[in-house]
Amino acid sequence: MEIAEERLSAKLSGELIALSRDWEREDSCRGYRTNGPEDLEERRIFCAREDGVLTGYLFGRVETAERESTVLRKGERYFELEELYVVPARRSQGVGRALFRAAEEALRGETRMLLLSTATEDWRRILHFYIEELGMDFWSARLFKEITG
Repeated sequence: MEIAEERLSAKLSGELIALSRDWEREDSCRGYRTNGPEDLEERRIFCAREDGVLTGYLFGRVETAERESTVLRKGERYFELEELYVVPARRSQGVGRALFRAAEEALRGETRMLLLSTATEDWRRILHFYIEELGMDFWSARLFKEITG
């Protein structure tokens, strides 16, 4: 498996959109929709490939905090991790971890913090992955309950 940051090209855009379409079909992430080319522009993109085939990706972009928060100072730069996806056949084999570590290393010195939000139905597994395996800290949660009949 090769992990590398790649520049957006027409070929890479097509590959990412195809995997994004697969992710939407999985219906594992609340409200997830297939990416369009505009969702990929001006993003840092990290790819996992096996024999040249894209098996996972991570992308996001460097942002600047517009206001003070409990974890960021106003004006501080941070990386907003927008998506991390691994094809089902390669999950739980270290691909996501390798993508995260590659992004973390590439961003060292450029930003102090990496942030993400998640909307998965399998929140226990996702929190275990991000907190226990990757060493992230918990900042906040947004919960909901539908009120019916």
